[in-house]
Amino acid sequence: MYEIILSLHSYWAYLVLIVITITAVTAIVKALGDKEYENNDFRRGLFSLIVSHIQLLIGLVLYFISPRFELWSELGGKVMSNSLARLYLVEHPFVNIIAIALITMGYSKHKRKLTSKAKLKTMAIFYSSALILLLSRIPWGTWLS
Repeated sequence: MYEIILSLHSYWAYLVLIVITITAVTAIVKALGDKEYENNDFRRGLFSLIVSHIQLLIGLVLYFISPRFELWSELGGKVMSNSLARLYLVEHPFVNIIAIALITMGYSKHKRKLTSKAKLKTMAIFYSSALILLLSRIPWGTWLS
């Protein structure tokens, strides 16, 4: 069960990164180019919101069934001194939850804006900030550890 959820979480992450990158880059390009906000922009933002929330749910399930979760009790107060344990048990979940909260806020805020420029600027700021946070806490070299 653990291996299936881990694989799902790992592969779904690629979809999340691709979708959020497309949404953020499109919003940035359109905002800088004074383009109009279109229905496809709304759909990209919504799809980014949905796939990122699904990834969060998969990650939360994985967090609690993972053998790494047992490190909390084994290491006690020393989790923060072990860089790999800190990454998996604290940094990765915390920063990614913040990133998904930014996506949620960006989606909600952009819907309330009245002009295309304001909508696209809001999406560009929130989605690109979330993308940067997501990329910063992916355990790139430690997946096989």
